[in-house]
Amino acid sequence: MKSVIFGLAMGALLTGCAAVPVMPRPALASTSNAADDFALDPARIDRTLNAMVKQRRVAGASVIVWKDGKEAHFAAAGMANQEADKPFARDTLVQIFSMTKPVTGVALMTLWEQGKFGLDDPLADHLPQFGALKVADGVDADGAAILRDPARPVTIRDIMRHTAGFTYGEGDRPVDLVWRKLDPLAADKTLEEFGQLLPQVPLLFDPGAAWEYSSAVDVQALLIAHFSGMPFDQYVKQTIFAPLSMKETGWAPPPEQLTRLAMMYEALDGDALTPQDREAWLEPNFRGKPMTMGGSGLVSSVDDYLRFARMLLGQGALEGTRILKPSTVRLMSTDQLDPRMIQRGWLPGKGQVGFGLDFAVRIAPPANDQENIGAVGEFFWDGLPSMLFWVDPANDMAVVFATQKIPFDMSLHHDIRDAVYGAEANPR
Repeated sequence: MKSVIFGLAMGALLTGCAAVPVMPRPALASTSNAADDFALDPARIDRTLNAMVKQRRVAGASVIVWKDGKEAHFAAAGMANQEADKPFARDTLVQIFSMTKPVTGVALMTLWEQGKFGLDDPLADHLPQFGALKVADGVDADGAAILRDPARPVTIRDIMRHTAGFTYGEGDRPVDLVWRKLDPLAADKTLEEFGQLLPQVPLLFDPGAAWEYSSAVDVQALLIAHFSGMPFDQYVKQTIFAPLSMKETGWAPPPEQLTRLAMMYEALDGDALTPQDREAWLEPNFRGKPMTMGGSGLVSSVDDYLRFARMLLGQGALEGTRILKPSTVRLMSTDQLDPRMIQRGWLPGKGQVGFGLDFAVRIAPPANDQENIGAVGEFFWDGLPSMLFWVDPANDMAVVFATQKIPFDMSLHHDIRDAVYGAEANPR
């Protein structure tokens, strides 16, 4: 079960975020796109990071901003490892957890561009073991799930927008109990074993009926291996990391790099930051375990991940190297959720957003000053230890925010966005 929790972006645990209130912002005068531009203030960003450390909300953090074709600012504050007296620096490595998901999605879409599959292909056309999926439709007198055939097959589009009906095993629903019994993403299992176990877990709902964050991105990893004929992680390295010169990003970095890996710190209800047992929090490949997840597991640096974000900002290309076509990036960053889909789990907690293909997509300005500020058309995702990145095409900007603080703390994202845009801004 722990392996599943590692893979989550932790939106499901928003109610468990640190009890530090977000910094107040002047009330928005309207929810229109009031600002065509904003003034980036490096000193404001520095003050915000330093305040996070001083207030003991994080042990350390960094942020890098790329705007208008150049690096606009880098800042770091606090410690990557308090006990070893190592500052959070430019070369600090972090576990990005669910920020792995957009990487996997981009890799899969390179194969879509090659004509390997259609987005609306039934998943079972390519992975036959998913051909006998059942939907849990209530429970019987003994509390066991009542199963029925789904109204339609799960499609590849479903697994890219979290509408397949899969689960991560959170909660006490009958489906979650089956998940926990089988433990498909256990560190000691392989990705292929996951692919045999997941179809035994009933779907939560008919495909396309609702949004539920899930192990669907690990199914994407299975598809990548299937279509490419290569191990999933090797295809990603060959197709994304090597062409983009992301030399410090991977599922199993060399041991010498791990000396720069930041520690994980926990703060509950205002308690002191507590360092976590490193072995317990390292993702499977770091510990020599066989599971390589599509939805989690990468280690990276802010500079490396910024290269990935800049590629997306560049409509699929970076410094002359093209990974995706512009039309593919636009497709991935366009809301794919039917307005009639009212069950969206915790996704509305991230603001006025829909969901594209492996990205959340902002579809309206923030409704109030408690929501995270951002520009309509931006796309983003985050990761368990309060990691965040976003791509803002309207303002020609990409941002990576790095820290290693649990539980997932949305207030950090609120405040770093205010620091970037200015609390008074309501960008585009």
